[in-house]
Amino acid sequence: MNTPLDEPTTRVRIEVNGQPVLRDVACRKHLIDFLREDCGLKGSHLGCEHGVCGACTVRLDGRIVRGCLVLAAQASGHRVETVESATPGLRLKALQDAFVEHNALQCGYCTPGMLMAALDLVERRPEADRAQVREWMSGNYCRCTGYHAIVDAVCAVLEQQRVGAFAAEPLPQVNP
Repeated sequence: MNTPLDEPTTRVRIEVNGQPVLRDVACRKHLIDFLREDCGLKGSHLGCEHGVCGACTVRLDGRIVRGCLVLAAQASGHRVETVESATPGLRLKALQDAFVEHNALQCGYCTPGMLMAALDLVERRPEADRAQVREWMSGNYCRCTGYHAIVDAVCAVLEQQRVGAFAAEPLPQVNP
């Protein structure tokens, strides 16, 4: 496959939201561009292109990463999860509902990255308090909400988790 300017390409095999994807891509193509352009998954957004804003946050083998800093070729042989997961788990669904209930989204541009970061927090730090939630979520920029509603939504889901609302979905085991 020839790309513009005859860039070198590589074949990638990535599991995206549980589905195997095999494509030839430009060696310098970023994961976020691969997801949006090659897989048609437009949920994750491209913001700063420097890994600062968090709009492109996805999970790579269970760990959140900035899709603008990872090359698609680096993800080959790995598992990628986006906010468009075909079968969102109970926690992701609860976060989506809480974001709506607490008005934690305004323009929606940061929301997919916020949800992925919040999911990571809920799974990794189920004991987190409000200050820890605010600190964790500060790695994702939101220019509309002022974060208060986002923190409220995440804290609501943490409280649901503490009272056993997700007993049917155990916390995933992820290496530190």
